[in-house]
Amino acid sequence: MAASETWSSHFILSLFCLLLHINPSLAYSLKNCTILYQENQSAGVSVECANRKLVIVPDDIPKEAVSIELGGNRLQKIKDDFRGMFRLRYLSLAKNGITRVDDGSFIDLVSLKTLIMTHNELINLTRNMFLGLSNITMLDLSHNSIAFIHCSAFLPLTNLQILDLAHNGLQDIAYIQPIIQLPQIQMLNLRCNQFSSFETKRFLLNESSSLEQLIISSNRLKKFSITTPIFPHLQMIDLSGGLATIKLKWDIPDKMLLAEITQLYVDEDVISFKGMQNVLQNLISLTHLRIHLVHNWIRNGLLSTACKIQSLRRLDLFYNNLNNLTLKLAPCSQLRELYLQQTCLNELPKGSIKSMQMLQVLNVSENKLTRVSYDIRSLAFLKILHLDNNYISNLNCEDFENTTHLTELKLNTNQISNLDRCVLEHLTELKYLDLSYNNLKKFGDTFKLALHKLEFLDMSENDIDELFANTFDGLQSLKHLKIASDNTLLMGNETFIELRNLEDLNISFSYGHNPELQGLQHLENLTVYLGKGFSLKTPYQNKYGTLNNLNLLKTLTVINSLYNINFLKNYVKMLEAMRYLETFKAVNVYEQALDVDTFQFNTQLNSLTLTGSDMTDLKPELFRPIRNLQILDLSGSMLKYVNFLMQANLSALRYLKLAHNEIIVIDEVVFSSLPSLTFLDLSNNPFACDCSNAGFIEWAKNNKQTQVVNTHQYVCSFPADKRGTLLLDFHIESCWEDVSFIFFISSTCLVLLTLLTCLVGHFKRDHLVYTFQLFLAFLYDTRRRKKIDPHQFDAFVSYSTHDEDWVYKEMLPVLEGEQGWRLCLHHRDFQPGKSIIENIADAIYGSRKTICVISRRYLQSEWCSNEIQMASFRLFDEQKDVLILLFLEEIPPHHLSPYYRMRKLLKKRTYLSWPKAAQHPGVFWQNVQRALQTGDALIENTDLLPRPTVC
Repeated sequence: MAASETWSSHFILSLFCLLLHINPSLAYSLKNCTILYQENQSAGVSVECANRKLVIVPDDIPKEAVSIELGGNRLQKIKDDFRGMFRLRYLSLAKNGITRVDDGSFIDLVSLKTLIMTHNELINLTRNMFLGLSNITMLDLSHNSIAFIHCSAFLPLTNLQILDLAHNGLQDIAYIQPIIQLPQIQMLNLRCNQFSSFETKRFLLNESSSLEQLIISSNRLKKFSITTPIFPHLQMIDLSGGLATIKLKWDIPDKMLLAEITQLYVDEDVISFKGMQNVLQNLISLTHLRIHLVHNWIRNGLLSTACKIQSLRRLDLFYNNLNNLTLKLAPCSQLRELYLQQTCLNELPKGSIKSMQMLQVLNVSENKLTRVSYDIRSLAFLKILHLDNNYISNLNCEDFENTTHLTELKLNTNQISNLDRCVLEHLTELKYLDLSYNNLKKFGDTFKLALHKLEFLDMSENDIDELFANTFDGLQSLKHLKIASDNTLLMGNETFIELRNLEDLNISFSYGHNPELQGLQHLENLTVYLGKGFSLKTPYQNKYGTLNNLNLLKTLTVINSLYNINFLKNYVKMLEAMRYLETFKAVNVYEQALDVDTFQFNTQLNSLTLTGSDMTDLKPELFRPIRNLQILDLSGSMLKYVNFLMQANLSALRYLKLAHNEIIVIDEVVFSSLPSLTFLDLSNNPFACDCSNAGFIEWAKNNKQTQVVNTHQYVCSFPADKRGTLLLDFHIESCWEDVSFIFFISSTCLVLLTLLTCLVGHFKRDHLVYTFQLFLAFLYDTRRRKKIDPHQFDAFVSYSTHDEDWVYKEMLPVLEGEQGWRLCLHHRDFQPGKSIIENIADAIYGSRKTICVISRRYLQSEWCSNEIQMASFRLFDEQKDVLILLFLEEIPPHHLSPYYRMRKLLKKRTYLSWPKAAQHPGVFWQNVQRALQTGDALIENTDLLPRPTVC
């Protein structure tokens, strides 16, 4: 039973090892692709293969991938390249030269949600092309040459919601019938095909479509007709972007067929002015109208017609040239959103939007405005106002005095130089304010009183030269502040004292200034840009401190953009208070490796970036306090060796970037000390293509845990004859081919010898011991023959110490006392100082005969076994009758059988039994005397007493 269980356990273990061997979790040594690093490993494997000049899909892409990007390659045919990828959710094959997809190519992609095949050369969509894609929701086939679609091509796509067939060669509207009948279809893009008409009367009426958005326009489309109730859920029609040369005829006689239409997007080239007026009059539920490139329509008063639609809430006029046009928007008082970006406006004429009292969103960005429109003052319900990317230089106190409901205001990328307190004092609901990229120098007490609800403030890249104490006192709700700039920025000791809720700060420190960040106890993310000659005082030089009070800081980023490295000497004390710091990034900051105790208080650190500095003397002790480190970026740090990682105790490290260094040789043993490493980037290092990198090359190819990013693109710099060749093209076999065969033979022989020794030792242990004793006896006999010594004793008595009483009380009085024999006893006659084995040999060969007093204890004694085995050797070597077997007790055959030598002797030698002679001891001792008197000639099968049964 035990043997069976052992065999089963070995079988299961072997099977498990085999499965591990043939089913590795991931093939990380990808030749043409990169596995993107995922901080959240449960998100799955994402593979990047874009723009690699691939002509076939790589066969080493992991089957476990959930996202694959193959865009920008030279693929022409798709076959069974994605077999077994049951977890794939996103696949992009865009911008290849694909002309054919074999039937069933995607049959295993049962989890796929998005398939992108735009910008290829597909002509036909065959019956079984999309077989298996039952869960796909988005399919992009735009910018191909599709002219034929099999009527069953889209049947497997039962969950498809978005289908893009724009810019293809479809001519027959009948191809659309199976598409609009898909149960989940919501959006269909047919822009720029070869349809001459789109008429619903050509579709079957057996069931209605769930389509909500229809995009259809082209330079050949002549007629758009909806005369049947096949689109009861249609909400959006997009007729823009077709560059039509023929004006479209709109044929929708029944207004109720468009009762659900809420969005209409149209270009001027698509339809005539009169036709557009008729369209607008039929859309009784329109809420969103977007018209591009409609200069003539606006000049002719189309907006007046549009504004008569009482349901209209949003009007998009962007990408139109509205300069010098009179915007007749007065009737559009019902609008909630108005988008006028990129319309070349120099100004919004007074009165143009004044009537829009309900307007909530106004976007006039990317124009040529020089001031804030006067009409904005009347928009009391305005919530979002975008005036960015204009030429506004001055803000007046009256500009926003009535827009008290503003929550978002963008004034970035203008020429504003002054910001008085009165400009923003009425914006008590403002939450988002962007003033970046202006010419602001001072803003006084603008932020002290009014903006109590402001959460986001961006004032970066201005000309502000100083921030005084209590500058931001009124911003108690501020969470995000950006004030970094290339210009000199001085700050008072209590500049941020009231920003108790600030979470993110983006700031710059400049030459000769010692900044203070007092009051930011809740700051979580800090980004610091260092200017020329930056220095920072030690935290204990003044009562306010510097950065030492940022107790809750989680992310610290320090960037020296001027490449003048002169960072603080007391950075250790700066980091001491940041006990919750999780991410630290320093770019071009340090001029030498950090002290080993830099992060002794930052035990929560899990991401560390030290780039653009000289880290050649980096010590492993630096990393020992940060045992939770998962991301380490040391790119551009002049590193030549990375052996310090072996002693850094980075057991949790998963991402390691060592790009742009001076590493020539990599010892793969380094990475065995990083058990969690999954992503390694060593690109742009001057590797040596010789045997010193053989171990690393083999490890990079074969390890199943760590992905060496773009390893197949690593180029050698040494030696000179290998410069420019690829690292992985170096034949590592040449490094050990001379000794590999010898190692193989030697190791094989050693393994076989070990197995043989174990087997023989387990099954033939007694034989080995016996053989060893025979060998010793042989050596002794050889020496004795040379000496030719006479016998000193008549018999050597071999017995167990447990039978010593019988020997002294029964045997000695008779054999020595009465019969006069000279006996040799080990405790009496062995010579002191000699080894036991040597004494035994002398006793056996120094006596004419050997008497073995056999009992159960005798059979269990190792020394007794040695004595009888040596005596047996003498028996067979000399061919003389020198052995007498004397049994003190009856021994069953099954006890005697394991003693193979004893068993053979009993079959052919003289032996006596003491128990059977109990009634006649005198006869027993006479038989012993006769045995001792017998000559040297061998007498086989002589039974002095009845012989016991032997198995």
